[in-house]
Amino acid sequence: MSILDIAVSPLEAELSEFGGGATDERYRTIEVDLDGRFMRSTKQEYPARLKAASVAQLAFTTPEQLTIGERIIAHVEHLGGFDGKVSGKIDGGFELCLNITTRKREKLSAQLTWLLNRPLLSGLEGREHERFAVENKSVLLRYGKDQSVECTLLDISLSGASLETSVRPEVGSQVLVGKQNAIVRRHHDQGIGVQFLQVQEAMNLQGYLS
Repeated sequence: MSILDIAVSPLEAELSEFGGGATDERYRTIEVDLDGRFMRSTKQEYPARLKAASVAQLAFTTPEQLTIGERIIAHVEHLGGFDGKVSGKIDGGFELCLNITTRKREKLSAQLTWLLNRPLLSGLEGREHERFAVENKSVLLRYGKDQSVECTLLDISLSGASLETSVRPEVGSQVLVGKQNAIVRRHHDQGIGVQFLQVQEAMNLQGYLS
């Protein structure tokens, strides 16, 4: 399930509305605590922390005073860069209404879903789940806008997989590996490494290993 789905159905996880300003009530927000920065029209950058996020709006804390309607460019760890207008003020900060394309919104949805599920995931980086080498197993990789390619599965764990492929979907983008939703976490010499949005049951791996 992605963050976009939260707009129409509850998620079995801790979600909250972040109050203040002109919050877009069509979307739920998740509380986060990520390092960030923003640049004003003067081209000067200022530190900030992202405290809440949805696919339509971000809420930052910062000692700087901004004006409603002011356009800025923000950058957040794990999420990347965004531009938008200050839509409201919160205690110690501001809300940013995003100027965002559908593709960027889908990417942000996948990133926020990953952040939401991160406590449940061991992650490719930590590799806490045992990885199993796979021989001569192909899998369909769907990416971008209705694009797909047959890949060779190099190894797999409960939380991710490594694929041999000539395509390189953008790191942080959401893909479909077989029937599993995943996020591209890295590129390597042979292809890509992905992290599943949900930790898999051990029995689900049997089809790949048999």
